Amino acid sequence: MTKLSVNINKIATLRNARGGTIPNVIQFAKDCERFGADGITVHPRPDERHITRNDVYQLKEVIRTEFNIEGYPDTRFMKLIKEVKPEQVTLVPDPPGILTSNTGWDVIQHKQQLADIISEIKTHGSRVSLFLNPEIEQVHAARACGADRIELYTGPYAEQYSADKLHAVQAYSQAAIAALKTGLGINAGHDLNLDNLKFFKQNLTRLDEVSIGHALISDALYYGIENTIQLYKRQLQ
Repeated sequence: MTKLSVNINKIATLRNARGGTIPNVIQFAKDCERFGADGITVHPRPDERHITRNDVYQLKEVIRTEFNIEGYPDTRFMKLIKEVKPEQVTLVPDPPGILTSNTGWDVIQHKQQLADIISEIKTHGSRVSLFLNPEIEQVHAARACGADRIELYTGPYAEQYSADKLHAVQAYSQAAIAALKTGLGINAGHDLNLDNLKFFKQNLTRLDEVSIGHALISDALYYGIENTIQLYKRQLQ
């Protein structure tokens, strides 16, 4: 069974738009777990426009499934990881101020930097995943620098899905095969939704985990969060 990690950034965005504590990010995370989520994902950014550092510390105290923290490994982020020690750290190459993740690492170019960072994170007991485009040479480089998993950036898959879904998924299928041969676990995320998730899952040899936020939270406006989590989990069966 592929695990579903719910990214709760958008709940924090809604709270921050008005200030105060409504909706309550911490309670929402606990409820997602209660409704069947296999993990909680956050991506704290330097400007704290959604998840804040304080949120991360509070979430660490209540999450009982898997806590996945995404981010660019600057000094601020590395300090947070050292103190929180989440089950999984997903490293993304986002520069400061970017709206949302839009590409994977060039691991070949940053191999030594990433190897050093991954080594440091592992001393805190966290599993490390690298956010990647579906490129076989990058998969091999991720393994060489010590990553435990890759997270396939599925933005291009989602964009191409309606026009030619077989073509859209092809590179991901090949990248997954390469990852399995090297012993890497496989995660995926970005723009996966109720329309394209099942086909993606069916066309990968293995898929350990998906992290979904924007689409899932948007669907919850219509279906409710408990029902929405179950709808997504059915796509992963």
